[in-house]
Amino acid sequence: MGTFHSIFSRILRAEAEKLGYGHDFTIYDQGDSRSLVKTIIKEMGLDEKQYVHTSVADRISMAKNHLLTPQAYARGEQAKLDMQKHTPEIKNIYERYAARCKQANAMDFDDLLLNTYMLFAQHDEIRLNYADRFRYILVDEYQDTNFVQQAIVMQLTREHRHICVVGDDAQSIYGFRGANIDNILNFTESFGDAKSFKLEQNYRSTQMIVQAANSLISHNVRQIPKKVFSDNEKGDKIVFKQAYSDREESAIVCKEIKNLMKREGGGFGDFAILYRTNSQSRSFEEEMRKENIPYRVFGGLSFYQRKEIKDIIAYFRLVTNPNDEEAFRRVINYPARGIGDTTMTKIAMASNAHDASLWSIVCQPVFYGLELNKGTLAKLEKFCLMVSQWKEKLHMLDAYQLGQEIIRDSGISKEIYGKHEPEDLARQENVVEFLAGMQDYVESRREEGLLDNVFLPDFLQEVAMLTDLDSDSEDEDGERVSLMTIHSAKGLEFPTVFIVGLEDNIFPSPMSSDSVRGLEEERRLFYVALTRAEKRCFLTCAQNRFRYGKVEFGNPSRFLEDIDPAYIRMELIGNTDSYRWPMTYRKSVGNNHDEKPGWMQNPHPVASQFKADPMRRMVPPKQERPMPPNLSSTFIEKIETVKLLHLKPMPRINKSELTTEIADGVSDICVGSIIEHQRFGVGTVIMLEGLGENLKATVQFDNSGIKQLLMKFARYKVVKR
Repeated sequence: MGTFHSIFSRILRAEAEKLGYGHDFTIYDQGDSRSLVKTIIKEMGLDEKQYVHTSVADRISMAKNHLLTPQAYARGEQAKLDMQKHTPEIKNIYERYAARCKQANAMDFDDLLLNTYMLFAQHDEIRLNYADRFRYILVDEYQDTNFVQQAIVMQLTREHRHICVVGDDAQSIYGFRGANIDNILNFTESFGDAKSFKLEQNYRSTQMIVQAANSLISHNVRQIPKKVFSDNEKGDKIVFKQAYSDREESAIVCKEIKNLMKREGGGFGDFAILYRTNSQSRSFEEEMRKENIPYRVFGGLSFYQRKEIKDIIAYFRLVTNPNDEEAFRRVINYPARGIGDTTMTKIAMASNAHDASLWSIVCQPVFYGLELNKGTLAKLEKFCLMVSQWKEKLHMLDAYQLGQEIIRDSGISKEIYGKHEPEDLARQENVVEFLAGMQDYVESRREEGLLDNVFLPDFLQEVAMLTDLDSDSEDEDGERVSLMTIHSAKGLEFPTVFIVGLEDNIFPSPMSSDSVRGLEEERRLFYVALTRAEKRCFLTCAQNRFRYGKVEFGNPSRFLEDIDPAYIRMELIGNTDSYRWPMTYRKSVGNNHDEKPGWMQNPHPVASQFKADPMRRMVPPKQERPMPPNLSSTFIEKIETVKLLHLKPMPRINKSELTTEIADGVSDICVGSIIEHQRFGVGTVIMLEGLGENLKATVQFDNSGIKQLLMKFARYKVVKR
């Protein structure tokens, strides 16, 4: 019993000599493989920006998982595609890589599969020996198997055909890793005499959640028909809440967690927040820190601990305080500018000898006797000039404007946006989210009248406070709310689940939008999210978010209409009718989510290239995506809605403190007015003070708490005067 890799490694240990290896061969992990590829690229004198070693290593990995040897790769369509992409040397890198592994008596993880297949294909007596030994084969999680794993299973079962596979096609969500759902969908075709046994009882969730999940997944065309049921209690309907902004969305979730704990007891560990991409954790992390809710980011780092974010913040710290040694060391050669360890050692020695900061040494190398060649001195001078120019703008540009400039001119944007592998796309999303957070911070402080000008030091102080209040502040029993991507949540369960960010440019992912196959995998991912919930499930989305330097209006996810309205309850929050069911409004906004500032342009290969290249891991986003279909009026009429009115008592107001009961110069607003704010949502004006440009309104928002708004900057509309 074991994983494919562990069992096949044992077989290969015993049979290694048949393939020209020693029995004591080494197994390379991903880091070893990538390091060797990087070495080969250098030895071949190739441009490392054109031949990114991680991308090339992944390309080789996918080739092996499609049973393509170096020779087969060079003869096939893959080499032709590499020519089109101006990377014709990948076939030669692959050939050298395979030869070097063989020379070193080493196999990587993909070799454990490829070489097992080749062993059985080239030595039929060995295949028959193991087929006879393993007369009954069971494969678990069969929906997650890939091409080569399926091929080896077929080799071992060719004669006796004693095979049992267990899996759920509705939970096949790893296509981006090479998993092939066709393996389970076509199993009865591969084994014509197979019998199917459907395990349809769900022991985890309430009947309502199971029925909602069934109605969702029924929209997938390619699936094994099932009727999952539950004998648990009927349970509550799934609740859908639409926020005005991502900020209000996180406030709604935190408020609901506190209300449920107060009403029903339990601990923070009973709650999970699931999102499509890691970058979405930021707003929830920040809100939970403010609300003193302990949490953990499951299967990943907290937002501000991610490498690309720490790199950017290090630049910000250096610009604010050039004597910051830790920040200096982190960014002096990132992105790579030819200032290596030897140079840093000399700089550090001069710093210790003269009791001066590293920054002082590199800005005046001659004065401090720093012995370096002219080329290195020129690189240091260029770095100092770049940082000094930013420092001059420290109190000229606001934090967001200067932050954008630093990310662009430092080379970070080029470094991060120049690659297109899954991990690179995740880094890009994190940078976009970070900039959105910066812009939100600047706009909010300005609008709330807290700061006339919001500069980079102000933002850094806020970030320092947030990171200092990290999840170490947990309650006594150590329970925390779990934050994770839906992929990380597979196999887990929680009494209460929040599925957030249900907007059409987020979930489904834009990368899935050019094919039915991609959309069906995204729908399966939503199915997995729903079925993590035991008792309660909440769905949320936001009408607008800061993205790419502007407020973007999003359409709620097309998947929401896939759920039978009998299983959903909408909660309308506030004294306004502006909350309406997804996609029945904002049709005129258009699809502006693909627009990015020029320095963030992220060119992708065209979709037709992907279709000719089945090994590519990601489907590139389409530049123009069709709008989701309008919801039928019948669907909207059927859904249950609950309007939550203002029930909290109005605070006492000392009228002598008010300038006027009706705002001077703002005739449409007075104490008691209900306003709809772009980011904070619906609120009631409880106080007005000041005159003209200094007019301020204190507003009690339903979900965002009490805010004081400087009216000349406030973005709102009056719902009720």
